[in-house]
Amino acid sequence: MKLIVLDRDGVINENMDEPVSSPDDWHPIDGSLDAIGRLCQAGYQVAIATNQSGIARGKLTIENLHAIHRKMKEQLVQVGGRIEAVVFCPHSDADDCHCRKPAPGMLYNLSERLDIDLTSVFVVGDSLRDIQAAMAAAAKPVLVKTGQGEKTLESNKGLEHIPAYENLAQFVDELLSPKQHDN
Repeated sequence: MKLIVLDRDGVINENMDEPVSSPDDWHPIDGSLDAIGRLCQAGYQVAIATNQSGIARGKLTIENLHAIHRKMKEQLVQVGGRIEAVVFCPHSDADDCHCRKPAPGMLYNLSERLDIDLTSVFVVGDSLRDIQAAMAAAAKPVLVKTGQGEKTLESNKGLEHIPAYENLAQFVDELLSPKQHDN
């Protein structure tokens, strides 16, 4: 099985100052849904691992989170895409849990659930937390410049060895390009 794990906010949908708290607030980044569709059509399974501290802070309900994910999945079906699994951390930084990125708990959860070794899995995110979680789980970190990605690149020295792309669509273009398969 080929698996790609995506962060949600800032990678698939627009990142807002406040948590996305209803389906009406959820807006995909141009090209992100098509990119997921192309991954699925190329034989990849796609999962999401997302911090959702808005739940702990009372700004987002579990019901609304599920409604947001239903909207996303419905739009993905229209472009031939599918999400295999969504894992989320409802905690805040103060909770000191094992699942909130940069901790690798959600990635381990996906590994167990989907029975896959993470060393072959790309984890695509827009923040240092996403990169740190991928590295802690021995996965392959990828940074996109959407969401917080540009700021993450500018403020964090030491990310030079992490592949960075303009957006999810550009990463998928590169991953699925014929020259990748010639190596």
